[in-house]
Amino acid sequence: MKLDLSRAVSYHYDLFPPDNIDVNQFIEELLEATAALAKYDQMLKGLHNSELLLAPLRNQEAILSSRMEGTISTMDEILKYTADENSESHRQSHYRPDVIETILYQRGLRNAQDAITDGYKLSGSMIKSIHQQLLSMGRGAQKSPGKFKTEQNYLADRNKNSVLFIPISPEKLQDGIDLLFDYIENHHHPLLIKTAVMHLEFEALHPFQDGNGRIGRMLITLLLWSKGLISEPHFYISAFLEENKDSYIDSMRAVSKIGDWNSWCAFFLKAVAAQAHKNLEVAESIQSLYEKMKLVFSEKLSSKWSVQALDYIFTYPIFRNNNFTAKSGIPPATAQRFTRTLIEENIIITLEESSGRRPGLYSFEPLMELVRV
Repeated sequence: MKLDLSRAVSYHYDLFPPDNIDVNQFIEELLEATAALAKYDQMLKGLHNSELLLAPLRNQEAILSSRMEGTISTMDEILKYTADENSESHRQSHYRPDVIETILYQRGLRNAQDAITDGYKLSGSMIKSIHQQLLSMGRGAQKSPGKFKTEQNYLADRNKNSVLFIPISPEKLQDGIDLLFDYIENHHHPLLIKTAVMHLEFEALHPFQDGNGRIGRMLITLLLWSKGLISEPHFYISAFLEENKDSYIDSMRAVSKIGDWNSWCAFFLKAVAAQAHKNLEVAESIQSLYEKMKLVFSEKLSSKWSVQALDYIFTYPIFRNNNFTAKSGIPPATAQRFTRTLIEENIIITLEESSGRRPGLYSFEPLMELVRV
């Protein structure tokens, strides 16, 4: 099929990094985004265990970022996969490819965070490593995992009828990647503006055959965290970008078309502010539920293991009973009693009854109702 190039905008050759960004044109957006992110980060610092309480935000981000690329999965599917992952009967063929791709997004993000914790910097080799994992299984496995593109790629409209954007050509790509990471390390732009510019430039380079959007959104979190603007790697922006996808794409195209970096930066900063407020709202709801349930678990379970049970169920809000019994650190007989009590008190519900050697599957609905997307 012949490509319709009549609407296509081409990459902004020789115009990166930009020298025409005027902070005065979006100073209000910058101040609001800075304040909103600082408020969100203050909440992060106050959490007794941000990894435990904000795991649902990471799940949401994986689902929504993947959804923007047409990969549709649900929170329930992702958590059921996790519940079954280490079981003898676990087979990836039992799950839809979309679920596998979303799980791979989670793993790629987590491994990148671990690498940065170990002292590695954001770099071309790191994004190749992320890409290798992101496309290691399923449909993406045939799209050169971990390798930069060798043929020209395109971004088409939703119906694939016409090309909207022509990224940098393969022969210019390595120079573009080198410039991007030099900009990240050495440019003087304030970090939020640098993050906006970095994200757009990565998307404009579109260095891989597939998976560019997901990695580009991961880089937002990784840059803000690795440079210290947020204290924990838990800021996710895909919900806003999905809700405003047309404006997102139009603002990015305008940079290459007419050099309008200022409007892009204003849009991105609005996204950061809006998402910081939303993430704060969700995180506070999760924290509030945790504190409420701490009292409920203490009363209903009447055990020194009640907080340990609560932490396990917040970490794995959909779980199989054998995992709870074996991996929660609670004595098996006590864990079995806890499960029965929690079912009787309608704190967890049964998704699948136990059958033969297959243990029952349960859902902690108070948390699931907060985090489903």
